[in-house]
Amino acid sequence: MALDHHIIAGEVMHARLSPKKNAFKYQTCYVSINLSRPDSLPINRNHFGLLSFYDKDHGASDHSDLLTWARSILTDHGLAYLKGDIVLVTMPRVIGYVFNPVSFWLCHDEQGSCRAILCEVNNTFGERHVYLCAHDDHRPITRFETLEAEKVFHVSPMLKREGHYRFRFDLTAERFAVWIDHYDGDGNKLLATWLIGEKETMTAGRLRSAFFRFPLMTLKAIVLIHWQALKLLCKGIPYISKPAQKHHRVTTSK
Repeated sequence: MALDHHIIAGEVMHARLSPKKNAFKYQTCYVSINLSRPDSLPINRNHFGLLSFYDKDHGASDHSDLLTWARSILTDHGLAYLKGDIVLVTMPRVIGYVFNPVSFWLCHDEQGSCRAILCEVNNTFGERHVYLCAHDDHRPITRFETLEAEKVFHVSPMLKREGHYRFRFDLTAERFAVWIDHYDGDGNKLLATWLIGEKETMTAGRLRSAFFRFPLMTLKAIVLIHWQALKLLCKGIPYISKPAQKHHRVTTSK
């Protein structure tokens, strides 16, 4: 799989399945940044641009080194041997504004196989949690298998902080795709989501084109989140007050 910097143009879908149905999807653009190869990065890093990428939007959020942060999590969970490239898939800032519901840190071994993925989740309350997806035997992650993790982080005020997620990834040189489904404690699927996008090598020209193809995409994401929450309230789904965030900030898959 090619590990250069990419633009990922695609579509995001959310479908609430129970107890009331509600679904929406929208076109958007992510960027795939190889943090292990920062040279010649076409997107503005840590300074303003039509599209830009700021280190403080990720990891420890304190301008500290992102690779150090990611590798410390890998080390803490028995994955220190993953010394290959780490690629961050995330939404860029648009005219300085960003809200990233979830970003993905693809962690490779020295042969280029992705064996762990950090799903960095943000809620609208300014909190963050990481779900570490990896097989117990650390085999490469493929599109044919799912990984499960307990839901321990409050995201939507319309869904309780309970049950579990199932993650599935399809990572190739041509596309990036991820499916994340939420199940309740009885195994009933409550929410289905996916991001599917086609990859193209990142250039300054393609970044400018993406800005005009997907205008105000980060603002669109936050507006849609609140608009859909309002629709669910109107359908009789009760509002769930945010519980205190749990102390631990990393949850591993099963």
